[in-house]
Amino acid sequence: MAKILVTGGTGHLGRDLVPELTISGHDVRLLARKPQPETSVEWVQGDLATGAGLDEALSGIDTVIHAATLSPIAKRGMRLADFFSSPADVDIDGTRRLLAASQHARIAHFVFVSIVGLEGSTLPYSRVKLTGERLVRASPLSWSVIRATPFYYLLKQMLEGLKWLPVWLLPSSPSNPVDTRDVASYLAQAVVDGERGMRPEIGGPEVMPFSTFARQYRDTLGLRRLVLPLPVSRRMSRAMGLVETTERLGQRRWVDWLSQH
Repeated sequence: MAKILVTGGTGHLGRDLVPELTISGHDVRLLARKPQPETSVEWVQGDLATGAGLDEALSGIDTVIHAATLSPIAKRGMRLADFFSSPADVDIDGTRRLLAASQHARIAHFVFVSIVGLEGSTLPYSRVKLTGERLVRASPLSWSVIRATPFYYLLKQMLEGLKWLPVWLLPSSPSNPVDTRDVASYLAQAVVDGERGMRPEIGGPEVMPFSTFARQYRDTLGLRRLVLPLPVSRRMSRAMGLVETTERLGQRRWVDWLSQH
């Protein structure tokens, strides 16, 4: 069993990942700016944006799972400013600091959580995330990169912003967002399977038009809204972050996730 440092352990993915790792028998340490009272894991106070606490956090660690990210869109929804800039202090500067400290600590395996289709997206956050991924891929460390499609909670957040509109004009682009629990299971497997490098991407079990996901959301909530599919090019779809992958599929469907949330 590995001794694992997880960054981003208090986020949506991290809250599923940490139990997955501990149930598998791993010793887990979390890096957080504000450690929590949870006692099933070890906490180290630190900050990727400044580098504080990294050496202490990496002491005695075998594997790093870097799941931390700073996405304003994920925190509060899309705003006009997000089309022009995105902060880089965690995803680029923090990744660079963590890689350097991991190399100094002789970490055996560095696992980076990334996003499907970054090269085709024009969103500043995607460009920042891609830069961080490229730092990992250029590192002398033994590394794995696992790209996932957008998480269900992000899709829900996006659609919640439309609830006040009587008509939803939405792209018919194919996509398959994924449950964070399926991604967490994949990451736990990646810790022990011995593979390295660019791993198969993971998405949800159903590839459907984005407008169909919206209809299922509407129907689950019992809303009376007209959803109109808008055909867009594949290039435009990827620029907007509407992506799909069939390399590896999760198990939990969107409608099942909705019924639980």
